[in-house]
Amino acid sequence: MNRRELMLLLGAAMTAPRALHAQQKAMSVIGYLAAGPPDPSVTAFRQGLSEVGYVEGQNLVIEYRWAEARYDRLPALSAELVGRKVDAIVTSGGTPPARAAKSATSTIPIVFVGGNPVADGLVASLARPGGNLTGMVFMTSEMLPKRLELLSELVPQAGVIALLVNPNNSIPEPLMRDVRDAARAKGVQLQILQAGTETEIDAAFATLVELHIGALVLGPDPFLNRRREQLITLAERHAVPVIYDLRENAAAGGLISYGPSLTGTWRQVGIYVGRILKGAKPADLPVQQPTTFELVVNLKTAAALGLTVPPSILARADEVIE
Repeated sequence: MNRRELMLLLGAAMTAPRALHAQQKAMSVIGYLAAGPPDPSVTAFRQGLSEVGYVEGQNLVIEYRWAEARYDRLPALSAELVGRKVDAIVTSGGTPPARAAKSATSTIPIVFVGGNPVADGLVASLARPGGNLTGMVFMTSEMLPKRLELLSELVPQAGVIALLVNPNNSIPEPLMRDVRDAARAKGVQLQILQAGTETEIDAAFATLVELHIGALVLGPDPFLNRRREQLITLAERHAVPVIYDLRENAAAGGLISYGPSLTGTWRQVGIYVGRILKGAKPADLPVQQPTTFELVVNLKTAAALGLTVPPSILARADEVIE
């Protein structure tokens, strides 16, 4: 090997690490912190990211952390993502994962999904979040009074309607007052039931039957929504009319649902995260709210429960499942 060949070889050896480092830096890294197990929302999230030029495996790495409905794991999982030095953190599952991420870092941008961010102290306001957090609210809690009204309209003979909530993800008191007011306006009694485990869900339905409660409003919660099959099976077994917040529940056999589009919301979250990766500051990005809500009615389930869906509900329905 002559001197010129040796110099070329040494130059290539010195350049390779720098090129590799530059390639690694071009790969953005997102932390995805979920209160529950993996779910289909990730697909819509990736779609939103791709629309702004970020494709997982090409110029993007996503570090997934699933708490599997064990909220006590969230602080440690948040710390892992911060230690990984991710460029942004996305939280799924309302306030608990967002709060855990906020406690873990005051500098890494955080995009949360769900919860009541102003009431829970995550942001200063929806229009001007401030700090390192912004995101998307589902407004599923805010729709609780409307869901109770719809259920009362669908099951007018129900003198008592229950609200099932997860005690680990409580509904703010101002919203609970709105639900109570809606119940009074409809002339029905409101019974609050709690369930944070599979066993407690079984017990809640046993209580429904024991107290002769006429219908059930499912509270918005990641754990409860991911127990979809169990809830629908119990509702069918005990002939309990239930209203849900997500279309996916009605499509899977639930009676009726009213709430925002899950896939549409997560697509917007992906776009928002892409903007942050391109340099936007969370403090300057308003917390977004859904603008359209879906009313879905499952006529097959209604027939099995012996219910006749009023024309007033059918006329408003965005989708009727037969």
